[in-house]
Amino acid sequence: MITYYDDRSVQVTSTAVRVDGRSYPLAELGMVWHRRGNRSWRVLAGRGAIGAALAGPLVAAVLGIGLAVWLHRSAVVTIAIVGASVLVGLGIGPLADVLFEHLDRSYARGSRELEMWARWRGRPVRLLHTGDALRFGQIYRAVQRAMEGNQPARRQNAIGTSGSSPRPRSRP
Repeated sequence: MITYYDDRSVQVTSTAVRVDGRSYPLAELGMVWHRRGNRSWRVLAGRGAIGAALAGPLVAAVLGIGLAVWLHRSAVVTIAIVGASVLVGLGIGPLADVLFEHLDRSYARGSRELEMWARWRGRPVRLLHTGDALRFGQIYRAVQRAMEGNQPARRQNAIGTSGSSPRPRSRP
């Protein structure tokens, strides 16, 4: 038996797909497809907040420099205001790495709910429901590989995208 994917709630092997304690033998699975849900506004708002946190100190630095030039004070006061503004702008450096990492992980997880469906014993059944796009892609690809590995024994089973009928490929 070959294991294609394994985590705490999903296991894909060369014989079955197990999700949250339920087992679906590959020999009983027909076509497998996926559906995307609506965008999560909470995730998009979180990305916007990270962008604002990145841009805030830079905007403050630019405004400080503009204020220093606009006030027409002595050279010492102007240099002090410009220096403080530059320090505020540079203060984002260490924080930017952490914020960019959170932003990158947000895009890896995705902003939509994803579902994997299969025809099991003649009826559609939802195998998986998750908001983590990276994990979903790994599981979906594992199911593809498992079904391709069993293909000579079961020619009627196929995997398609978004419920479309699978088509033969022209490449070898």
